[in-house]
Amino acid sequence: MSGFLQALLNPAVPFVRNALIGSVLAAFLFGVLGSLVTVRRIAGLAGAISHTVLGGIGLALFLASRGAPKWISPMLGALVFAILAALTISVVSLKAKQREDTVINALWAIGMSLGVVFLAKTPGYADPMSYLFGNILLVTSGDLYLLAALNVIVIALVARYYRHIEAASFDEEFAATKGVPVTAIYLGLLLIIAIAIVLLQTFVGIVMVIAMLTLPAGTAGYFSRNLAGMMIHATILSLVFSVSGLAVSWTFDLPAGAVIVLLSGAVFLAFSIGNMLSKRSKRKADQQTGLEGSA
Repeated sequence: MSGFLQALLNPAVPFVRNALIGSVLAAFLFGVLGSLVTVRRIAGLAGAISHTVLGGIGLALFLASRGAPKWISPMLGALVFAILAALTISVVSLKAKQREDTVINALWAIGMSLGVVFLAKTPGYADPMSYLFGNILLVTSGDLYLLAALNVIVIALVARYYRHIEAASFDEEFAATKGVPVTAIYLGLLLIIAIAIVLLQTFVGIVMVIAMLTLPAGTAGYFSRNLAGMMIHATILSLVFSVSGLAVSWTFDLPAGAVIVLLSGAVFLAFSIGNMLSKRSKRKADQQTGLEGSA
């Protein structure tokens, strides 16, 4: 770990400090948005949006190779596809919920396939692995400013509309009868998730971003009493996983995104197994008490 600390203090390698700052900023998004994704059980929707992004990246690279304006960047292409996917899913979910799974799976497959086709037809070498699995060491100062701005927006919106968000997350029908704009909250959440996915795919990649939107929040769910506590705990866990994963990956020369997700997954599995064993032990104890009482 000393090598990682030395790299942080070395002015010749600013990308390591950028990666650390990016880890901290991403942790807030993973914690807050991940809690909403987990509570509302829309991990599949977020997964579809994240995989559709590859289509926009591939199209942007393909157009750039054909002389398109420089402002048509992979990030812009990813953002357009992510927003279109979010709007499509929200419309189908609100109008024809029974077809939601079909549309989610279709967007997932079509987005990935389009990305592969466009990348294959792009002259030169376009490596999809960097987009699929990410590389936090490539995070730029511009990425950090965008992440910071999105953090401010997300935290401000959650703080301002927390009661409405909480009500809509646990019981939409009851919240609607109380005048909560559940449709607007649902659409806004999907759009913010879409934007966050585009920025965070640089951090852990398209494939792994969905894991970080669910694992820390899923772990926090085992010991959190309410949505606010879940957000706080998930953010802390995301911060621990991100920073420690970055340090481990640097020390042992491993892919940072994969290490971060593996740490998150290991802790989640540990809590899941512990919770399962605890419930089994409690069930046996209750049965034993019942037998003794009947005797």
